[in-house]
Amino acid sequence: MMNGPKKSDLAGVAGKPTNKAGIRTVEEPVEPRARAEGNANQQSTHRTQCRARVSQALERVRQAARTRKKERFTALLHHVNLDLLRLSFYALKRSAAPGVDGVTWKDYEATLESNLQGLHDRVQRGAYRALPSRRKYIPKPDGRQRPLGIAALEDKILQRAVVAVLNAIYEEDFLGFSYGFRPKRSQHDAFRRADGRHPTTEGELDSRR
Repeated sequence: MMNGPKKSDLAGVAGKPTNKAGIRTVEEPVEPRARAEGNANQQSTHRTQCRARVSQALERVRQAARTRKKERFTALLHHVNLDLLRLSFYALKRSAAPGVDGVTWKDYEATLESNLQGLHDRVQRGAYRALPSRRKYIPKPDGRQRPLGIAALEDKILQRAVVAVLNAIYEEDFLGFSYGFRPKRSQHDAFRRADGRHPTTEGELDSRR
């Protein structure tokens, strides 16, 4: 992937070396309740500002995809920035099982900003390398086992961030009756729309996006 100046034009992810930046688990400092509440409010405000900046950036990508149908995107990596990585981290399930590195959501949050900065630097340098998924087997009713692949936490963060950028492009090409692999749409929506018993209007679906 090419890392262009400040244009929105490529669809893809960077290549990636160093498996992982060292992640240290540290104890969170104990603070008086009043200050903790202040910090919580501050973090909430900061996250809201991040979300607004990311939303505006992705909206520009959507507009380009909507108005310039034949244009090829060749520089999107700069959209995978600290704001988007941070929002992707907070969107993850906090209690999810860790990957092969054993790093949990709580571990990563303990030094979140330095961890995200390290991840961002490696991605932008093309030095990021995804770790292999941890294999887990879930018993099935018929006695067989269903294999699951559990990605490492940083891989989940980056995957979610890249999907957000690519969705901004691909969503503009879908038709109203397209349901597969789209955000906020499921097979249940398709069934309801097809059988007419519980019709889901286009407006209702769009409001979920």
